[in-house]
Amino acid sequence: MRNSFSQFLFNQFRKNETHLHELNYLFWECTLRCNLNCLHCGSDCTADSSAKDLPFDDFLRAILPLKKAYKSDSITVAITGGEPLLREDLPQCGLALRKNGFRWGIVTNGYDYTPEMHNKLLASGMGSITVSLDGMEENHNWLRANNQSFKRAVRALSLITPSKRLNYDVVTCVNGKNIDELETLKEFLICINVKAWRLFTISPIGRAAKNDIMSLNPQQLKKLLDFIVMARNDTRIKTSFSCEAYLGGYELKARNSYFFCRAGIHIASVLIDGSISACPNINRSFIQGNIYNDNFLDVWNNKFEIMRNRKWCKTGICADCTAFKNCSGGPMHLWDEKQEAIMNCIHYKVNA
Repeated sequence: MRNSFSQFLFNQFRKNETHLHELNYLFWECTLRCNLNCLHCGSDCTADSSAKDLPFDDFLRAILPLKKAYKSDSITVAITGGEPLLREDLPQCGLALRKNGFRWGIVTNGYDYTPEMHNKLLASGMGSITVSLDGMEENHNWLRANNQSFKRAVRALSLITPSKRLNYDVVTCVNGKNIDELETLKEFLICINVKAWRLFTISPIGRAAKNDIMSLNPQQLKKLLDFIVMARNDTRIKTSFSCEAYLGGYELKARNSYFFCRAGIHIASVLIDGSISACPNINRSFIQGNIYNDNFLDVWNNKFEIMRNRKWCKTGICADCTAFKNCSGGPMHLWDEKQEAIMNCIHYKVNA
């Protein structure tokens, strides 16, 4: 009864937040170039991507109106890709963002995160960083398709973890090959002084859609969630499941908050071609505008209805689901352009 009431209160909170839709997290897909060729890449990035990097001046010009609409430091720009470290102007971009009142951070595979780059990014005001580590050495290198990627990521973490200025975490994409080594990986992360760890499943999008071992079956999903519940009792590291799905009975056990897909509610993105959307992994059919044709702030304030009113998601397995009032159709990145059914429902798999 107590949990039901707290979920009810959270649903009211979510409804109010959706109505207000105040932006606080903005992805900038600054490049689609990447120095790795990961088997699970949702964006299908390559080293020689034909897409040109989005000019920083164009991005900054588009988001400057946010300075008048929001308080300074209330919006964090998460620079992603591709691999953002491939942009030679990354420190300069970050410094300009900070001077204009935006907090900023990066999402990186850590491969090119050198001591020199670390110092440049800190000097440019970087406040947060997320590094991927997808298992112990053999499995991480397999997923990243590079036999040096594990050592490079660990090198990056050796630079990051001692810094008191950085808000950081490690993310792990759990799949059929690394599901059985999570305890070993946890102990390794603790050994190298990592304090925050988020675990994801791999969505069937991009290159991951072509490889069945990327997806977890119901038994593996339960194993993952049970592991996280137990790991959260270990005070040496803060462990949690990502925000990617409604978990039913695992809500508040595998993470601190109830599921809330904030795409288009608190989260926006500017994609490689200037398109305006929410999380970069959301299907391009949900694009709401483009910085070269539209005013970003106007788009944020007056569009995104498809993400703020999710009644259309009541289709497929969601149509008669009793959890819909808590889930609202799950995460937006698991809906394709047909909008006929969610591609992967963790709640259904765990509770079926």
